[in-house]
Amino acid sequence: MFTGIVQGKGEIVSVESGNEITTFQIRVPSTEGLQIGASISIDGVCLTATAFSDDIVSFDVIPETLEKTTLGQLEQGHHVNVERSLRFGDEVGGHLLSGHIIGRGLVSKSERVGDGAQYSIIAPPDVRKYIVSKGYVGIDGISLTIGDVSEEHFDLHLIPETLRLTTIGDKQIGDAVNLEIDSTTMMIVETVERMMKER
Repeated sequence: MFTGIVQGKGEIVSVESGNEITTFQIRVPSTEGLQIGASISIDGVCLTATAFSDDIVSFDVIPETLEKTTLGQLEQGHHVNVERSLRFGDEVGGHLLSGHIIGRGLVSKSERVGDGAQYSIIAPPDVRKYIVSKGYVGIDGISLTIGDVSEEHFDLHLIPETLRLTTIGDKQIGDAVNLEIDSTTMMIVETVERMMKER
């Protein structure tokens, strides 16, 4: 489990394609206390650490993950959001995330507002029913509160600290982002849908 409170940016050191497996080597902010098999959120995707040396961690990724998330677009030198998994006793400052991406959104607006910024994201049709104003959303692993919602897109208002610590400030119009909706919202929506069908 993760909280969506990104601990810093990582850098893609290498991307190596193998037999149905792609191995990413990523320089992360810290490997203190890290163990092989640990879960780390990379741009919101839960990945397993397979090896590490100093500050570089290796992750093996299957084709389905590359196809369904933005990880398939990553190249050497790109930066990613990094969050270590939640430990017992840690503060939950954002909202609980599993690292299971349900779709990709597209940036449709990117505008600096003072020291902050406002973004608009186009959500895929099958994800839109979960998008509600003042609800939570994970964007590339960042826990954010949803602003205004229209038929196709939703707004995000970003504070300077989010822009400083994460990669979202580098996103341009047309860029894809990983989306995760919190499980409580999904459960409520799906329960209501099921009850309405039964009637």
